[in-house]
Amino acid sequence: MNTDRHYDSLISMYAAAPLNKFYNPTMRLEDGYAEIEIELDSKLHHSAGGVHGSVYFKMLDDAAFFAANTLEPEFFVLTTSFTTYITRPVSSGIMKAIGKVVNKKNTQFIAEAIVYDSENREIGRGNGIFVRSKMRLKDAQGFNQEQGSS
Repeated sequence: MNTDRHYDSLISMYAAAPLNKFYNPTMRLEDGYAEIEIELDSKLHHSAGGVHGSVYFKMLDDAAFFAANTLEPEFFVLTTSFTTYITRPVSSGIMKAIGKVVNKKNTQFIAEAIVYDSENREIGRGNGIFVRSKMRLKDAQGFNQEQGSS
């Protein structure tokens, strides 16, 4: 497996997800590692003016998920459980989530993620269990193993 090509294909798949047209995230991948950033604005706020908890969850789950999928070259992984802790409110700037695989066993991955604000302060953390699905990555929207690295 060409690792750079796999990472490029995962990034392409992430960008092609219809939901990400709303969030407009950027992502960087390494082996067992994912880093995702989004710029915050009021469309992500709850009525008290802070970023809604669903955004924290999305950032944390996505970072952990893609960290796991860097280690699975053929199949889409699925989140089977995920625990989220919101440790600090945020309303503006950048949210950056970093996910890392902490355990891999056959078809199961355990990954952790931390999300930071623009001042590099931890604002949330989470961990989850991910399993290999039966869906081949090549069949996922936007995944193109043939595209190669730029």
